[in-house]
Amino acid sequence: MAERSTAAVDVANESGAPPLTAGAGGATVDGATAQSGAQDADRSDPEEGAEATPTTEPPELHSGHKLARRYRLEECLTQAAGFSSWRAVDEKLRRAVGVHVMPADSPRARNVLAAARSAALLGDPRFVQVLDAVEENDLVYVVHEWLPDATELTPLLAAGPMEPHEAYQLVSQLSQAMAVAHREGLAHLRLNPGAVLRTETGQYRIRGLAVAAALRGVESDRPKRTDTEAIGALLYAALTARWPYPDDAHGLTGLPKGLGLVAPDQVRAGVHRGLSDIAMRALVNDGATPSRQEKPVTTPEELAKAVAGLPKIRPPEPQAPPFPQVGYRQPPARPAQPQQARPVPAAPPPPALPGRTGTAVKWGVAALLIAALGLGSWQIADTLMNRDNGAPTTNSQNQKPTTHSGGGGTAAKRTGKPLPIVGALEYAPDGTFQDEGDARATYDGKPDTYWHSHSFDDGPELQPSVKKGVGLIYDLGSTQKVTGAEIGLKFGGDHTTVSLYASDEYSSAASMSSMRKLGTVQTSDNTAKFQLGQPAQARYLVIWLTAMPYFGQDNYSKPGYKQGITEVSFTGQ
Repeated sequence: MAERSTAAVDVANESGAPPLTAGAGGATVDGATAQSGAQDADRSDPEEGAEATPTTEPPELHSGHKLARRYRLEECLTQAAGFSSWRAVDEKLRRAVGVHVMPADSPRARNVLAAARSAALLGDPRFVQVLDAVEENDLVYVVHEWLPDATELTPLLAAGPMEPHEAYQLVSQLSQAMAVAHREGLAHLRLNPGAVLRTETGQYRIRGLAVAAALRGVESDRPKRTDTEAIGALLYAALTARWPYPDDAHGLTGLPKGLGLVAPDQVRAGVHRGLSDIAMRALVNDGATPSRQEKPVTTPEELAKAVAGLPKIRPPEPQAPPFPQVGYRQPPARPAQPQQARPVPAAPPPPALPGRTGTAVKWGVAALLIAALGLGSWQIADTLMNRDNGAPTTNSQNQKPTTHSGGGGTAAKRTGKPLPIVGALEYAPDGTFQDEGDARATYDGKPDTYWHSHSFDDGPELQPSVKKGVGLIYDLGSTQKVTGAEIGLKFGGDHTTVSLYASDEYSSAASMSSMRKLGTVQTSDNTAKFQLGQPAQARYLVIWLTAMPYFGQDNYSKPGYKQGITEVSFTGQ
C-alpha cells in the first residue's frame, strides 16, 4: 500500500480534552468536563504541501450564532479560504471549545468529517481532542478542546533558545505522540509552532491531528517523513531560536540565504551536542547533511528511539535563595514564661576606690576615652577627604587601573543596586558581526552560555586595519544613574582591554564618536569590573573590547586571540 495521507495540523484553533466515544453523527463527549484554550491564527508554511483552491466560500456566521442549539460562537479566530474557526461555548457542559465550520457542499467536507472522526477515536491525551464532528443544516462543523492553561509554542520560541532539558522534553514528547498516531494511520503534515501547545505542567499537546490538513486540502506521499522533518525543524528552532530555512517564519528569523542548513551547535554557542545531531538527522531529508555522519531518521518512531538513546539530560538546578547579607538569622523570640524564669543573682559592685585616688583614676579614664574618639574621628575624616579628592580605589591583583581620566576605574567590590537589562545587541559599527544571535546569553543568568568573538591572528591588541574592536550594547529600559559594571570573561590570560561607553541610541551601528567614555579596564582575569567615581546618566551602555588573550582551538573558532562574554551586570543609584 502506498504511503499517502491527507492528515494535517489544525492551524486555526485546535486544543485538547477528555476521551470520547463514537456515536451517530460523529464523536461525542462521555460527559466529563474539560478545560480548554489557546488562541489560534491561520498560518501557512511554504515548506509544506500545496493546498487545493476551494470552490466554496465559508458560511456567513456571526458572534452569538448557535450550532446544534448548543455551541454558541463567541469570536472568529480564522477566516480562511473555505472555512472559519471560532472560539465558542458549549452551553450544555458550560465550557469553552473551539469550532471549525465549513459548507457541507465544500469539496473538502467529506475528508474533514472523516479526519475528525478518526482523530477522535485515537483518544491519546497528548493530542488536543476532537469532541464532535457533525453535518447539519448545510454545515459541517468540528468541535475540539480548548486549553486555557496552555501557551502556543510560537511565542516560547520567539523568547529565545530553550534549556537543553526543555528542548529534550519537546522532541521526546512530540516524536512519541506522532509515532502513536502513525501506527493508527493518522498524520499531521502541518506540524509547526502554531500546532504545539505547552501546558502549565510542562506537557506538550499537539492540535489539529488529521483535521488541519483536511481543512486545507494538504496531502503527502510520505506522511511519516514529512512529520519527522517538521519535528526536526521544531527542535532546531528550540535550540537556536532560528527557523532552519531561508525564509523567516513563525516569528523566527530564517537562516542566511545561500548558507545552507548548518548544525544548531554551529549556529549558537552552548547548544547540546546530542540534540544538535538529532535535529540534523531529522532534517536530513530536506537536504541537510548529518554533522557527524549518523544515519538519518525518517519516521517519528525512529526519531523517538534516537532521542531515547541520548544520555540523560538533567533539568537545570533550581536557584538557591540568596544568603543573608548580615549575620545569621536569629530564632524567633519565645513568649515570656514567668513561671519558668529563674532570677540570676546580680554580681556585687566593685568596691569604690578611696578618696582622691578614685577621683584621679576616673578623670584619667575619661581623658583616654576622649583622646581615642578624637583620633578615630580624624582618621575617618582623612579617609573621606582622600576619596572626595579622587584618590584611586584598590584594584584586584590582576587588573590595572582605568586608563580613562574621566571616570571609570575598577574596584574589587561592586556597590549600588542592580540595574535591569531589558535587551542587548551585538555592537558592530563596521557591519561585520561576530556572534550576532547570542547577545542575550550575556545576561540570562547562566554562566555556561556566552557570546563569543572570532579568532584573530594578531594580538592581544586588535589591529585597526583588521578590526577596531568588538562588543555589545545594552538597554537598561530607562535612563539610570550608573555607578558600576561587572563583565564576566570566558578566557583569562594576557590580556583583555574593555571600555565602557554611554550611548544615546540603541543600534548596532551607532557612532562611537557620539558616545561618552566612562572608563577602561585592562585585566588578565576572568572578570572586568568598573566603579565610576561619579554616577553616569545613561540608558544604553556599550561594552567594547580592543584587546583579547590567546586561546587554543574551541568549538567555535581556531586558535588565536579571542574572547567571550559570559554574564554582564550593571549597578546604579
